[in-house]
Amino acid sequence: MTAKDTTQPTATYDSAFLKACRREPVPHTPVWFMRQAGRSLPEYRKVREGVPMLESCMRPELVTEITLQPVRRHDVDAAIYFSDIVVPLKAIGLDLDIKPGIGPVVEEPIRTRADLARLRDLTPEDVSYVTEAIGMLTDELGATPLIGFAGAPFTLASYLVEGGPSRTYENAKAMMYGDPELWADLLDRLADITAAFLKVQIEAGASAVQLFDSWVGALAPAEYRRSVMPASAKVFEAVAGYGVPRIHFGVGTGELLKLMGEAGADVVGVDWRVPLDEAVRRVGPGKALQGNLDPTVLFTDKNTVEAKAREVLDAAAGLEGHVFNLGHGVMPNTDPDALTRLVEYVHTATAR
Repeated sequence: MTAKDTTQPTATYDSAFLKACRREPVPHTPVWFMRQAGRSLPEYRKVREGVPMLESCMRPELVTEITLQPVRRHDVDAAIYFSDIVVPLKAIGLDLDIKPGIGPVVEEPIRTRADLARLRDLTPEDVSYVTEAIGMLTDELGATPLIGFAGAPFTLASYLVEGGPSRTYENAKAMMYGDPELWADLLDRLADITAAFLKVQIEAGASAVQLFDSWVGALAPAEYRRSVMPASAKVFEAVAGYGVPRIHFGVGTGELLKLMGEAGADVVGVDWRVPLDEAVRRVGPGKALQGNLDPTVLFTDKNTVEAKAREVLDAAAGLEGHVFNLGHGVMPNTDPDALTRLVEYVHTATAR
């Protein structure tokens, strides 16, 4: 597939998930979960035993198995490619690792203009294991769409500048405010890397893509528009010609929802803090919404989960398109059976 070839495979094109993304009538509200392939599943923990996170992202057979696990168990309407947002950064040679209990840690943070030279272009050959794994996955998934994904430039930049996870983003924000030209160049370079990573996934067979801007909720709208939105828009524009739905998600982004849609998303992900009927008012027409059950609800009883899910569905009743999801990722201690029951409930409650 190329950017000029926008024809989707028929099997996935008519799926409930892709129909909802395109704001078309659906047989039921489609469901998938962020982090649906992960530590909540005992079968995931078993196959990952003794395998470091980044290594697991580079083994096609393992990626395929992990990506398929929640589809088999939960009957979700879409699979999401198992990887990590720092994979493309590792692939271009940056010295980083994912430390258990900590997250991505960068050995030498990006702090100066000279450091930008370490961010070379990403080529398909750098991530040949992605192409191989997606080929295996699409063969197995058949009519179930596969979602590709990448980290957004702001979140990637924050990791690179901070050197690891942060609650204050003090170094990243200091660069953004104090050296806006360096910041803009950093995000622009990351936009090119991110776009290249998404193109590899789409050309290998991904039916949709999601851009995760996990940390961008730390910004005010004016700063997002000035310092982040151009880079995110560049990513979305780079893959627009493929004709696959583009999803944009961030945490704590209630004040940014309209801008995140304007950046180029077809579907705007909403966390649990903003009801979907309010979110659609903020985003405006012409976009589908994704979300937004609080992940902690899954630690309650079946009746409570269904009641809270019903609230989400009721708030989504007037949407042009709705993909049911959590307002963030599945938590590691979540009972997998609670997820299976939730999928069944949404499918049954929204059957048309």
